[in-house]
Amino acid sequence: MASFKPTKIQVYPKLGEKVTQDTLYWKNYKAPVQIKEFGAITNIDFSPVAPHNFAVTAFTRIHIYGPYSQEPVKSFTRFKDTAYCGRFRSDGQLLVAGCEDSVVRLFDVSGKVALRMFKGHTKAVHVTDFTSDRYQILTGSDDYTCRLWDIPNATELNTYQEHTDYIRCGVTSKLNRDLFVTGSYDHTVRLFDARVDKGVMTMEHGQPVESLLLYPSEGLLVSAGGRFVKVWDLLKGGQPLVSLRNHHKTVTSVCLSSNGQRLLSASLDRHVKVYNTTTYKVVHNFDYAASILSVGLSPDDESIVVGMTNSILSIKHRKSPEESKETSGQQRRRPSYRVFVKGKNYVPKQDDYLVSKPVKQHLAKYDKQLKKFNVSKALDTALETWTRLRKPEVTVAVIKELDRRGTLKNALAGRDEQELSRLLHFLIGNLVDPRFAPVLATAAEMILDIYQSVIGQSPVVDRQLLRLQELLEKEIDYQQELLEVLGMLDTMFASSLPRKEVPCSGISRSNGLIQGEASTSRPQLQTT
Repeated sequence: MASFKPTKIQVYPKLGEKVTQDTLYWKNYKAPVQIKEFGAITNIDFSPVAPHNFAVTAFTRIHIYGPYSQEPVKSFTRFKDTAYCGRFRSDGQLLVAGCEDSVVRLFDVSGKVALRMFKGHTKAVHVTDFTSDRYQILTGSDDYTCRLWDIPNATELNTYQEHTDYIRCGVTSKLNRDLFVTGSYDHTVRLFDARVDKGVMTMEHGQPVESLLLYPSEGLLVSAGGRFVKVWDLLKGGQPLVSLRNHHKTVTSVCLSSNGQRLLSASLDRHVKVYNTTTYKVVHNFDYAASILSVGLSPDDESIVVGMTNSILSIKHRKSPEESKETSGQQRRRPSYRVFVKGKNYVPKQDDYLVSKPVKQHLAKYDKQLKKFNVSKALDTALETWTRLRKPEVTVAVIKELDRRGTLKNALAGRDEQELSRLLHFLIGNLVDPRFAPVLATAAEMILDIYQSVIGQSPVVDRQLLRLQELLEKEIDYQQELLEVLGMLDTMFASSLPRKEVPCSGISRSNGLIQGEASTSRPQLQTT
């Protein structure tokens, strides 16, 4: 007796899936390296100087990691309370950080003890950064003030108190040492100029501001807070350029790629989204296991580092050209697979006696029912909620197999209101899908033939039949409109193509006869 052949599930192309250059570029990262830190990771900052080590601020310490190290190459633990915002100077030799105890500490990257301690704030300092001349420090605090400090003299230069709530983010200009921007929980972003001792520009973000970013040209400013990422044109007086709302929870951090053409935003919704800075459309998306507090991209785009609320530091490294070629070609089989098929391709010798064991066939639920000729139960199994919603191709394959066997009508008949409603619900959701339409159209015709005598007895089924009718009418109208558009396009293309004359040697253009041939000549018939 021939063995039972399982139902063949056809593999369909995924709808809406586009492989773009951005997809290939951002997917070209290895599996993430995960490092457990001592607390939630609130800040990640890359050194501008090669080899681009990065500082990770988590709980009461700051760890500095090398590009490929899984252990810290340097640690700063001289904090009495939670540390915030560890940032490198432009030469990569100094690092500044704030603290919950309101003291700002300056460290030499090659040393351990703080070089300077700046005291003056009265509450936690969440913002620190160096000015472009390397000799001053900007700080922002929960005491509503931001201050400038002189590094050589360890003195306070100026205090600005224009915000009315916590200052949680800030950035200094890399082109002008006197300009810096701060963002606050009072929903405003303010641009300050140290030469005039006050704010010179105010932008209303509309949500508590969590992160700020200046473009390399410093003509555009990015602010993130709430669910929004907003871009402001500073050259036009802080005019809003675009407002992005692609996250569904608070956006906590933003960063730019090395060429400034891609913007990354991280959120508590566990996603990092990549935007094209020309169109500001999402071109890629990274998913993570926990809410994200900070994101950093190395200056050479070789590493993406993400810090999460569960104290996990996730590091993704770019694949080398050799690894990219290897994965783009035939993928290597995993060791477990090699073990699984071990001995399957062994060829016995001439004198060997081969003992074979029957291979047990594992069948799906619907195949088990088909094997027992329970066609109605096989269809019921294929119409289970998870299958019909997540794997509609399986349900369609079972319907196609029943039709091939000539038992589809029997499987569809004899159903009560609930079962028929479930079947019609599946048809409504998938009938106009071009992948499934040829199979489901046959099933729909059979259902109407079988149950036309009971139409009007169930309001639920009647409503679904009306929805099915409206769906088909709309689809027919769409098809007719598309055919009309196709006809218009064919006419336009035909009229726009230039007409070219193809010259043929030895043929007269007037009558198409060969030169010298008489127009009255007749073909000569050869007689035998």
